[in-house]
This record gives sequence, structure tokens and C-alpha cells, in this order.
Amino acid sequence: MSRTQPDEQDYLSLFRIYGDDLGSLYREPDDDRYALLFEQVVRLLVKPSPFNRSLPEPFRVSARRYHDGDPATVKHLSHPANRHFMLCDLHDLISLRSRVARNRRKDHP
Repeated sequence: MSRTQPDEQDYLSLFRIYGDDLGSLYREPDDDRYALLFEQVVRLLVKPSPFNRSLPEPFRVSARRYHDGDPATVKHLSHPANRHFMLCDLHDLISLRSRVARNRRKDHP
């Protein structure tokens, strides 16, 4: 994560620290075990990059609003279940895109 423009590998590396299967994160207890991961992901999402622009806008908008202290967004994302759901969706999307790209490279060298 030393680059100024985050890419897919930055997210995958960050998720890997917390375990390879974050797909069920939304079912985790409503505690703050993943609070640091959420803050790190927000910091990545608010940085401009071609990869970030390829992500669905709601992820980027929510991250920007949270980062900027928008009261409604901060309140909504103050609940661990809401943070977990966002992390889970983002994790699944990025992981799926990565697997599809790998399979395409393997099938079409």
C-alpha cells in the first residue's frame, strides 16, 4: 500500500491479513474486531485511482462521506453490522473480479 493509487492487490493484501474468507463477515458478532480493517478500506476507497473508479459508486460515495464526517453516514456506519456488510460486499466483489481475471489469463495466455 505504498503507492498513492490503490489497486486490486492493495485490497486483496489487506483482506488476506484478516483471513481469506471474509465472505461471511456480515454474520460475525456486532463487535469491533474489524474496525481497523474498515478504517483502512475507507482510506483506500477515498484515494483516486483507476481501480477505485471501476468499483461501484456506492462504495466510493459511502467511504467519502464517512471519511468527511457526514453525520448520517457516520451514524449508519457506526453500527458494526453495517460496516461488516459493506466490507463483505466489497471483499466478495474484488475477490470475484480477481478470480475471473486469473481464469481469463489462464484460458487465454
